[in-house]
Amino acid sequence: MTVTHGAGGVGGAGPTDPEPPAFTIAVESLRSAVTRPEVRLVEVRPPQRLAPYAIAISGSVPVPGSPLGDDADDLATGRLVVLHDPDGHESWNGVTRLVAYVRADLDPEMAGDPMLASVGWSWLREALEGHGAEFTAAGGTVTRASSESFGALAEQRATAELEVRASWTPREQDLTAHLAGWCDLLCYAAGLPPTTPGVASLAGARVLRP
Repeated sequence: MTVTHGAGGVGGAGPTDPEPPAFTIAVESLRSAVTRPEVRLVEVRPPQRLAPYAIAISGSVPVPGSPLGDDADDLATGRLVVLHDPDGHESWNGVTRLVAYVRADLDPEMAGDPMLASVGWSWLREALEGHGAEFTAAGGTVTRASSESFGALAEQRATAELEVRASWTPREQDLTAHLAGWCDLLCYAAGLPPTTPGVASLAGARVLRP
């Protein structure tokens, strides 16, 4: 997994500074984690200038049976970013912050459900708590959008999508449970049923390095 640090001089870290032990533990826990087999994971370039140390993982839930690399019909997609600043941030209430994003297409009829946003937020909390992830200072937004075509475009079907954007501060350095919770959120958004927490599949997915 690629790790960046000292991006743009944020926090005063330089490219030769030793990696903080807490961040090393976080990275190693993500590398070794085994998650739901329905989810495809790959490491991607993390955002710059947000923290001295950062890693990012892209995830997707493909249509069952779709070939590897064909993301045209993914049921849900998302990204998980881990930011680490040894000096901490007051708004984080800690030195590590997880930032998550999940997007999925919806049945247009579901987009009109007034409870959809609160349900989307409850998915995240239930997914994290279901895996025993300990966290604080969680916050985020749930957005639903729908579109319907008219006139010359009237034959195009109506579309709708759900977006969940959230961040939280883990209470532990090992992020295995947090990755598993985020993967469950991807699956919930894709319409897949939950699995029994604590039961790992031998055919599960691992984070792929580029």
